[in-house]
Amino acid sequence: MQKVKSIVLLLIITIFTSCVSKKKIVYFQNDQIDQSKFSNSYKTIFKPDDLLQITISALDIDAVKPFNLPAVSYATTTNSVIGTPRQQLYLVDNDGYIDFPVLGRLQIGGLTRQEAIDLLIEKLDPDYIKSPTIIIRISNFSVTVLGDVKLPGTYTIPNERITILQAVGLAGDLNISGVRNIQVKREENGQIKTYEVDLKSNNLFISPVYYLQQNDIVYVEPNYARSQSASANQNAGLFISIAGVLISIITLISR
Repeated sequence: MQKVKSIVLLLIITIFTSCVSKKKIVYFQNDQIDQSKFSNSYKTIFKPDDLLQITISALDIDAVKPFNLPAVSYATTTNSVIGTPRQQLYLVDNDGYIDFPVLGRLQIGGLTRQEAIDLLIEKLDPDYIKSPTIIIRISNFSVTVLGDVKLPGTYTIPNERITILQAVGLAGDLNISGVRNIQVKREENGQIKTYEVDLKSNNLFISPVYYLQQNDIVYVEPNYARSQSASANQNAGLFISIAGVLISIITLISR
């Protein structure tokens, strides 16, 4: 009977030591946030390598034509247009400038969308266009989710507005082995800055990286057990546990 009790105790210990605590995997379980600090406002800040689509309109249609140039391709033999013309895109260079028709080089990098619109209005009105309406969009806005998620990859965001939770959702959510303290890598003033966000805490809603910016990288680190088993067969741990239990049983019986 004593041998049977020892075997049962050994099995119980094995089962409980293999379980993951609920507190380590459940989202939004800690901390009460100060609602006065929560804000739905989000400002896009233009950065190098952004591709901008800038549309200018006004009552005088002829006046805006030089500033809405189409991007076209030409055949080398006939010099005729290939395909359907589309609106020109403007690349923000490493120094934060774009080359804009008529106005020349404009420093857009580091400005918010509204600041960039105000700059263009100042340059255009009234010398070129009377009371222009300007729309600026980032055509290559994307975020990357890497690490211990179901669908890692780079995701293009058409509306330029995405939260860290939406990014995790696009990637299929974290695997059960993913650490709930995740990292966000963001380029600021030419430097890569790392933020940490705890998905178990409600404080993520007031984090400076709750709303992601273009080219942000979200990284989910695997837990210790997943990291240790990465270079081995995923079933090796199970086999070792079974072998250990069998050896213990044989040892107890043979006594």
